[in-house]
Amino acid sequence: MEADRFEEAERTSLGAIRIANEVVAVIAGLAATEVEGLAGMSGGIAGGIAEMLGRKNLSRGVKVEVGEREAAVDLYVIVEFGVQIPEVALRVQENVKQAIESMTGLKVIEVNVHVQGVSFPEAQEEQRVK
Repeated sequence: MEADRFEEAERTSLGAIRIANEVVAVIAGLAATEVEGLAGMSGGIAGGIAEMLGRKNLSRGVKVEVGEREAAVDLYVIVEFGVQIPEVALRVQENVKQAIESMTGLKVIEVNVHVQGVSFPEAQEEQRVK
């Protein structure tokens, strides 16, 4: 079970370097939320449109599959009303790919963006008041 959670990226003369799948998911989630026009991450299909991403769970709405040298990422996102969704999704794909590859050395073969909702300004105001 422990081997499933970790990806052995490299074995050196000093030992192995292992990166947990959760680490890749956190990197992807954080990189995605840096993109302007993205309101937050969704909890996935089962949860429907979930509440906005906070710093508590940075891997929310992120599913990763990590192989020996490659990774694939699925992101479930909520965009802000009025943005061009294809442009935001493309920037999310680029930012996530760059962040994972530069931080882990893994080759990202695909970043799938699943837009599951639109956030309206009124909804954001209500969340600030709470």
